Amino acid sequence: MTLNFSHIISHKHRAMAQILHLYLLATLLLALSFKATSSSRHSGNNELKSLHFALYQHETINKTGYIIVNGVAGAGVGQTTTPFGTLFAFQDPMTVTANISSKVVAIAEGTSITSSFDGLRSISIAKITLRLKNHMGSISIVGGTHNIKPADHPVVGGTGDFMFVQGYVTSSPVDLQGLTVTYKIVFHLYWPSYANKFSLHDKQVRDDIIT
Repeated sequence: MTLNFSHIISHKHRAMAQILHLYLLATLLLALSFKATSSSRHSGNNELKSLHFALYQHETINKTGYIIVNGVAGAGVGQTTTPFGTLFAFQDPMTVTANISSKVVAIAEGTSITSSFDGLRSISIAKITLRLKNHMGSISIVGGTHNIKPADHPVVGGTGDFMFVQGYVTSSPVDLQGLTVTYKIVFHLYWPSYANKFSLHDKQVRDDIIT
């Protein structure tokens, strides 16, 4: 009489396959659970630090702002208009209130080129140096400016405490009468999570160099 071992081996193979399948399934579920937990913690650590505040920019013609190159066409030079192609440079104080005599906490310096024939719109580039109570440094902005309407300008970079900053600023006219015009500048600034890591790393490097 010959024993049929193939039948016994087949059962063993099926049993081992089932055990292996269950093991792989359990491992997969554990991995998915760990991934979900890690993603949740990761998203929690990625919350953006933000800073929101408003300052007032005061620009005085032929004192803090000058026409460098005259425009060629369109509207003439007026209280709120300049000819198309006009190149303008400025270095304006920024105060905590609309009163020009209030505390100066920032300086806006940059240039603009009149980009519309009605003389109301321009392409602007500016660096704003900020000296706030808990933050010091500068931000750089670019974008289109409207002389008599609110306009948003994206923040493209920063220095000092504003390193890696993102966000935008909104400029709105407050007082357009007289030689000095005033704009309200509202800041919406955001730091990505990696900015803190770089700041800590830079501090450690400085400490290592000093010590």
